[in-house]
Amino acid sequence: MRPRTRTGNLWRVTDRLKSLPLPDDPNLAAWASALNDAGHWAQVYDSGWRLVFATDESRLTYGDTGAGTVLPMGFHLYSAEATRFRVSVNRGGFALPEVRRARFLEIGPYILGSTPGGREELRRVVDPEFAELVDQLEPKDPPPVWSPSGLSYTAAGLEAVSLTTQIRIDDAHGNLAGVCNLAKPSAGMSQLAASVFTVDLSHLERMRLVEHADRRPVAILMADLEASSPLARRLSTTRYFAFTRRLVRAMDDRIIDEGGIVGRHTGDGVVAYFLAETIGSESAAARSCVVTARTLRGILAEVAQRSELSQTELSLRFGLHWGATVYMGRIITRGRSEVTALGDEPNETARIEACATGGRALASKSLIERLDQADADLLGLDLRRLTYTPLTELASATDKAKRDAPSIAVCEI
Repeated sequence: MRPRTRTGNLWRVTDRLKSLPLPDDPNLAAWASALNDAGHWAQVYDSGWRLVFATDESRLTYGDTGAGTVLPMGFHLYSAEATRFRVSVNRGGFALPEVRRARFLEIGPYILGSTPGGREELRRVVDPEFAELVDQLEPKDPPPVWSPSGLSYTAAGLEAVSLTTQIRIDDAHGNLAGVCNLAKPSAGMSQLAASVFTVDLSHLERMRLVEHADRRPVAILMADLEASSPLARRLSTTRYFAFTRRLVRAMDDRIIDEGGIVGRHTGDGVVAYFLAETIGSESAAARSCVVTARTLRGILAEVAQRSELSQTELSLRFGLHWGATVYMGRIITRGRSEVTALGDEPNETARIEACATGGRALASKSLIERLDQADADLLGLDLRRLTYTPLTELASATDKAKRDAPSIAVCEI
């Protein structure tokens, strides 16, 4: 079986992230280190309910990508600073005072039961909005583990629910050393596994980069299966579905292996993006785009054999283009997550692809001329001798290409 991730080519957002220092207390430090290594969403509080550690994955959820953090480190769980953080960053239910107050009344008894100085000390350290509630609390010793009610927060512009488990951490003498707040999405692990268990980790990292939409230099590839309608009519629905699944999986694998981001699937076609930022340079992004087109053409024999089809029945056409300022981002809804791009260049790529009939791969001059000499040599392209043809002059030019992108110069690769 081919590896899902080429670790030598793994680009990660987390490479930019510097983990927070471990807590001074050895018990808390051991918990913090283990939770961080396992990739959990977790935060660790000391015996005074002050935040002393947050895992890398927890911080990335809040947008931390460097040495600093937006989390209120060193502050009490219900301090004014922590309240401001929850309202401004978590949002969701935290934006409602009644939700915050109900949460305080739920967890407050355990906090009061472990706060030296009792009510007066707790009243002093909490946000003034909770001070009047302190007298309503009955102190309780924190149990070994408990699960507060779920809370909503805002993620990717949508309201989501997070479930937490509070775990008591004791020292060698059985005294409270701190508390671990272990969080997870509301979905069960079987649902989470079904969604991401087979996903390539390097691809998830690249998608995380475009979580927030922005303009980026990118090589764009569009591929589509020619004459798919007659094939779909000839085959049974079951057989055609199995064929399409094999083709899509194979295409996605090759795109990911070359460091690309899989975009939208439309019918038997796919869109891929190769970011200069993650692949290393504009030349490297253009090279990966060309390599992927050639590799995708090579998968047809294997897919045809496994689908009991003649290879002559399958043909992919390709359009390759460069976008200097493509506006890219990730769109997340309750039903899907995908990366998309807006601008003239994605539309022009579609026009190039539509003209590449007969299983050709047409690349724009603006893409090819991003290649430096070393990458051009690797691809076997002589940049000095290449000639280009405007789309409008191609015999296969479509009406849309003549209308929308007549002057874009392309060559066959």
